[in-house]
Order: sequence, then C-alpha cells, then structure tokens
Amino acid sequence: MTARQLFWRSGGAFVFAGTLLGVLYAQRPFREYPSVEYGESMPLPRDWHRQAEWTFARLMYPPGPLDGYRGRFDGDWRKGLSLWTQDYPRADRSFAQAVRRLTRVDARSVEQAVNLDDGDEIYNWPWLYAVQVGEWGLTEPQARKLRDYLLRGGFFMADDFHGTVEWQVFEESMKRVFPDRQIVDIPDSDAIFHTVYDLGEKYQIVGAEHLDEGHKLDGYVARWRGIYDDKHRVMVAISFNSDIGDSWEWADSPEYPEKYSALGVRVGVNYIVYAMTH
Repeated sequence: MTARQLFWRSGGAFVFAGTLLGVLYAQRPFREYPSVEYGESMPLPRDWHRQAEWTFARLMYPPGPLDGYRGRFDGDWRKGLSLWTQDYPRADRSFAQAVRRLTRVDARSVEQAVNLDDGDEIYNWPWLYAVQVGEWGLTEPQARKLRDYLLRGGFFMADDFHGTVEWQVFEESMKRVFPDRQIVDIPDSDAIFHTVYDLGEKYQIVGAEHLDEGHKLDGYVARWRGIYDDKHRVMVAISFNSDIGDSWEWADSPEYPEKYSALGVRVGVNYIVYAMTH
C-alpha cells in the first residue's frame, strides 16, 4: 500500500485517492519557531502560503539525556529553541528549493513543524524528517504514535547522529517504536537508491563544524540503514554517521564542500520520490 492509497484517519475518513500528498484541509497552519542556530526569523519566501503536493515536515521532540541544549533555555521544547530546531529553517527551505529545481515534485517553499502529541496532525504529512535523533527524548506515547503513522504508510528520515553512544539512544528508541522489527543495512540495490539518481557511491557526509576532523565523535564510517514493512518497503531511512541536514543548510555556501551537498540533495530527492511512489 502506498502513501497515496492510505486511510489517514481511523475509519477511513480521508483517503489519498485522486489527491496529491500534503493537501489536506485539516492541516495545521504554517508557523515558524525560534531556532537554536538562528537568532532572528528568516525572511519568508513570497509564496510561503501556497499549498503543494510535498512539504518538508520536521519532527518536534522533547530533549533526551544527551541533548546539549537541555536546560540551556527556559522555554518549552514545543515552542522552539530546542534541539529539533538544529539547521532549521534554513536546511528545510534550501532543500525544498532544490526539490523544485531538480524534480517535477510540486514542493512547498516553507517547512512544517509537526508534534506527535498534537492529535492526528502527523497523519497529514506522509514524509517526516528528524535531526540529531541520537539525542532525542522520544516518549512512550510518541513512540506508539510514530509506529501507527509508519504502519499506515508514512515515511521517516532519521538524520545527523554519530558514534556508539548516540546509536544506542536511537536504537533503544526505535525498539520501543518497533520491538518486532530490525534495523538493517539498506543494500545498494534497493529501489530507494535508484528512484531518481543511481546512488552507487555513498560516502560520509560531514557536518560543517567537523570538516577538519572528517567525522563526529567515533562515527568514522557512514551507514545507510532502514526499517522495512511487511511488503519490504523502506519506512524508516537512517543516515548514521552523516549530517545530511548540514549538506542542505550550507548547499549555497562556498566554504562548505560541494561534494557533500551534491550527495545529500540526491539522497533526499530519492527518499521523497520513493516515499511518494512506493
């Protein structure tokens, strides 16, 4: 069952039949949150209010024990200034612009921050992204909601976490989401690496702050992993020991190596098209 064929509400109230992804009237309106990286709001694109068939949905989440921003701000994680806003919103909008340039996907120019605790809101966004998932604090109710979302056909891209300890945090969280499913390496032959671009060579994508070292923590080797559904469709795509968010965020910066952005954008494009067609 593809995302476009799903019943996104219990009882089948909404069906992606003859409609485009991401155009449900029940969606929450766009809102921009304070970012840990950018002190002021970024200028909105002129067409920020226009709906489209695909939207960059960014997962909001509470801080975990490894979160470096934990306790630094007095606010509520649901109001921004939390680790889920890393690279935000520059990475989101830069990547959406790349999707517009490189594909025929009708991409919205602004992102959507989505909270798993916000009723049924998550079911309006079939493609979901989260940054630094080795430091998140996913709760039990959120894990159950994420499981339901994925089993209904949603797609989750987990990015920017590195090394042994952060992997352990993420793995433990995903075992609560899917205690009966294994995280596996996605083979090079999988369709997810060949939907738009043939991605045979997938090297480590280094974040902007770690270019000198060439890696972060003890994350020396990039791993492209996933969780499959019963029909062998990738529903969770995991970029471990790589920082794809930075490759989008700094794609137009002359100081950031072009080779990282080139691969990061291609990986992201493949994941989107795969999610919309499988």
